[in-house]
Amino acid sequence: MTVFLTALIWVWADLAQDERLELSNFVTVTMAKSSDPNLWVALESDNSALRASLTIDRVVLKGPASRVSEIVRRRNRGKLDLNLFLVPEQMGLTETTTLSTLDVLSFLKESDEIRQLGLTVETCEPRNINIQVARLKTEPVKVECVDEMGNQLITEAIEPSLVKVRVPREGTAAARVRLTAEEQKQAREAPVEKTPYIELPDGQRRDGLQPVKVKLPPAENALRQYPVSGTLGLCMSQNLQGKYKVELREDPMGGLVLVRATAAAHQEYDKMPFHVLLYIEDSDKPSQEYTSREVVFNFPQEYVQRGEIKLDQTVPKVQFRLVPIVEQPPSPTGM
Repeated sequence: MTVFLTALIWVWADLAQDERLELSNFVTVTMAKSSDPNLWVALESDNSALRASLTIDRVVLKGPASRVSEIVRRRNRGKLDLNLFLVPEQMGLTETTTLSTLDVLSFLKESDEIRQLGLTVETCEPRNINIQVARLKTEPVKVECVDEMGNQLITEAIEPSLVKVRVPREGTAAARVRLTAEEQKQAREAPVEKTPYIELPDGQRRDGLQPVKVKLPPAENALRQYPVSGTLGLCMSQNLQGKYKVELREDPMGGLVLVRATAAAHQEYDKMPFHVLLYIEDSDKPSQEYTSREVVFNFPQEYVQRGEIKLDQTVPKVQFRLVPIVEQPPSPTGM
């Protein structure tokens, strides 16, 4: 009997000694997509920017010490997920209102996810979040084609060139079709069918009401010739650095190289600090004779993979030799 009473006392003591757990920038509120495709609901941040989700600055939970310790362990192991979803219909956000307000504290206290932790919400910051509610309109917009980085691609044809999309206002710039590198290769041979989309100010997307077929011009037709200043970079390992200097017989590029590229690929290549590279190998030996070696063009690889840039001349060779660096004896002091 004494043992049983002692156990009950310990259990009661644990329940009586509530502890607090402060979660800073950990709990996230995310707006779930409405079942009504014409309704757009977004959260408003401190600087009035619209977001699909916001992280709460500070949430203080309270509960038995043992539960708090367990939740801390789960958080430290990366097993605590407190991304809470707001469902517009459950909040009564079914009609257009310019501005609504979420009582964050009440929302957190009613959250099933937090209740299942065995803790209660004591306070939070901020206490309120503004919510923007708008009804989208179906409007025809033009279609443009971009790559995975968002760079616009030159197209041969987009059919249809206009599609109907649910937009927040008239005058939406364009709906986008995003093509991967593999899809771009396919589209240069035959039309590729994809559904265009628009991106709303909070990052949510709305798909067009019909797909389009995109045809890109053959790689050769999409490229133009550009001259680029052939800045040469020397690449050598640490085994050679400080021991030898590289001596060139002459400038193999004559100051310029010719490439065939799309406008975007040319612009990116032109920004490179070194357009052409000469690799010096550890097996190269110092000599009075010059070694001849082809240079490597430092094209941006993402454009190479898409066939948007290539050399428009023969690969030049550089004549070079390694010259040992002779350390100068220290100057005599007291002179």
